[in-house]
Amino acid sequence: MKLLIVESPSKAKTIEKYLEGAFTVRASVGHIRDLPKSNKKAIDVEAGFVPFYEISKGKEKIVHELQSLAEKATEVMLATDPDREGEAIAWHIETLLKEDKKVKAPIERVTFHEITKDAVIEALKHPRGIDQNLRKAQEARRVLDRLVGYDLSGLIWKKVRYGLSAGRVQSPALRIIMEREREIRAFVPEKFWKIFGLFETPHHPTRPDLKGSQGLGGGSRVVLECSEEPRDEKLVKKILEIGKEADWIIKDVKESEQKRSPRAPFTTSTLQQTASSRLGYSPSRTMQIAQKLYEAGHITYMRTDSTNLSAVAQTQIVSFIKNKYGEEYAEPRIYKTKSKNAQEAHEAIRPTHIDNMIVGGEDQDRLYRLIWERAISSQMTDAKLLKTKISAVIKDHEDLPDFSANGSRLLFPGWLKVDSDARGDDVELPKCKNGEELKLIDLSSEEKFTEPPSRYSEAGLVKELESRGIGRPSTYASIMRTIEDRGYVKKEGKTLFPTDVGEVVSDFLEKHFMNYISDSFTAEMEDELDEISRGEREYGKTLKDFYGPFLKDVKSKEKLEKATNLGDAPENIKCPKCGSAMIVKLSRGGKFYSCSKYPDCDGALMLDGTELKGPTETGEKCPECGDKKGKSGGGKLVVRERRDGTGTFISCSRYPKCKFIKSDKADEEKKKTGVLCPLCKTGDISERRGRFGIFYSCSNYPKCKFAIKAKPTGRICDKCGSLMMEGTKTIPERCSNKACEMHNPHKIKKIEA
Repeated sequence: MKLLIVESPSKAKTIEKYLEGAFTVRASVGHIRDLPKSNKKAIDVEAGFVPFYEISKGKEKIVHELQSLAEKATEVMLATDPDREGEAIAWHIETLLKEDKKVKAPIERVTFHEITKDAVIEALKHPRGIDQNLRKAQEARRVLDRLVGYDLSGLIWKKVRYGLSAGRVQSPALRIIMEREREIRAFVPEKFWKIFGLFETPHHPTRPDLKGSQGLGGGSRVVLECSEEPRDEKLVKKILEIGKEADWIIKDVKESEQKRSPRAPFTTSTLQQTASSRLGYSPSRTMQIAQKLYEAGHITYMRTDSTNLSAVAQTQIVSFIKNKYGEEYAEPRIYKTKSKNAQEAHEAIRPTHIDNMIVGGEDQDRLYRLIWERAISSQMTDAKLLKTKISAVIKDHEDLPDFSANGSRLLFPGWLKVDSDARGDDVELPKCKNGEELKLIDLSSEEKFTEPPSRYSEAGLVKELESRGIGRPSTYASIMRTIEDRGYVKKEGKTLFPTDVGEVVSDFLEKHFMNYISDSFTAEMEDELDEISRGEREYGKTLKDFYGPFLKDVKSKEKLEKATNLGDAPENIKCPKCGSAMIVKLSRGGKFYSCSKYPDCDGALMLDGTELKGPTETGEKCPECGDKKGKSGGGKLVVRERRDGTGTFISCSRYPKCKFIKSDKADEEKKKTGVLCPLCKTGDISERRGRFGIFYSCSNYPKCKFAIKAKPTGRICDKCGSLMMEGTKTIPERCSNKACEMHNPHKIKKIEA
């Protein structure tokens, strides 16, 4: 028996079908080992940054299955994804298989850049060993990110707020967003005017049937715009007054043929940007859909910064274009990859079957169509357009600015035959000649104000990160997801807005660690990781050169004051209790005004000026710690506002040291499900509301911390003995244990079938 190990279950199904029983194909379901959560156990810095890996929680069963199959195999092939992450996963699998002394079969590595039958069979003919340079580059990135995140996040917990985080790449991304936000705040709008004239031209035959044509009334009318945007209102009035009285003549008519060249096939970055602007997909969603397309064998590997096409693929595309559109549309092209570290052995993202235009599933079809169009159009001829510009002036007033209009007409579509969304509309102008008079119908002005630079969208931020050399194809989507999940930015439509918390964290890092979150440092570190992947730099020395000075800088900031103070409040804002000046502070709920004499005075205001009232005492002792003796004494019960604004609750004043919450007995009884807690065997599973919505946990919380996402059914899982919970409309029940095969509705459906 031959064993082939891939990452994804869906990829395993596709490949097993292609190999027709020649291999048993199994999936690792991503990474099977990772660093422990505690940094002290994870990395031995003194020994040379040696990482200590452990099997990821829930992956024990997968590891056992792979080892059992490998013991019986005559040959083991590791076919994880063709990048650093895939190389690392292959190395982890190989390490665990070699630890099992019963595994005697040779273990080799193969890579698939596309999941097609021919590509899979061909790849299996060329096995190799693990690329240790690629593996070490991934390990260096993982260790580096852990060290930076662990030490910087720990400092932010102390100086800003518990639970926040910083990162080697996420923090520069946040800084870029905040730099743009400061530009917007500092922007002072300036008034200017746009001036338009509607004119009638001498009649000449035109094409008023064209969509977007400016020709009106048989094609004899045209709108011309002033070539300047005056800031001086007196000049605007002068132009309007003279223009309405004087004669107008055509100063110049220019016609020129221009070419538009096609764009290169997609890289990860350009796919994410285009999918965002055209389809409205976030980078994460784009990559999830692309992963499915790759695993189903529809496209080549979707994490790449290469614009290269294989010779075979290029030949197939050119042949397809000639057959479908004609010889005059085909033009083989080679695109130069901009990334310094792009591996030319990798390809751009392209369809694996050129004549396949529909793959099934709305989201997959839309993204696949985008990839297909970009790949096909990249090998087509230039589009040819006729550009027209009409310029007119006020007769005998050459000191006043020109008025003009621009038009364009498609002469030959070229690559736009395929990528019609990039074409735009034709704008046909009336036929005019130099020196001809124009009849003014209307002349008007429109007052405008200059606008600040726009905030980033996810696609715009990905483009900016790529241009600055920050991050790599495999990291862009996770950067976006991290800064949103941490609450550092919020997305409104496609636009990213920094939150109060994000601003405070970025300000703190920029003030004290700017050299570590600067563009130059982050880009240089990415280059050093690339050098490790090429075998040009040592793993240990790279980390040592960075971590020594970094740790010293972190420790030097231990004595800094808390960074929740955001500066003075406006002078007109005074403390409602003592009349003193106030300062802006950050709390879990956002910014607020606090008395500058705190803690002697606890006066506080919301930013809208309404008084912010803190917890009010009930006069009762806390049942948990009320009788405690000592310097801080026991806690008292206080009434607090819920974070989501849905009401109040009663808890201990010493939170978070004491987490007692007084329950409403009648309300608690309503929320009980009648299912006994399987952990403590005494509590009742009850409904609760948390930060992310409703969940179910033991009524003995916090003494018992058992919790599940959905309502329990009371039944026990036949496979693992865990509690079953409600599922979906099609799968009414599933296991609460994520590691159990009965947790996944699709697997349940397959088992029942």
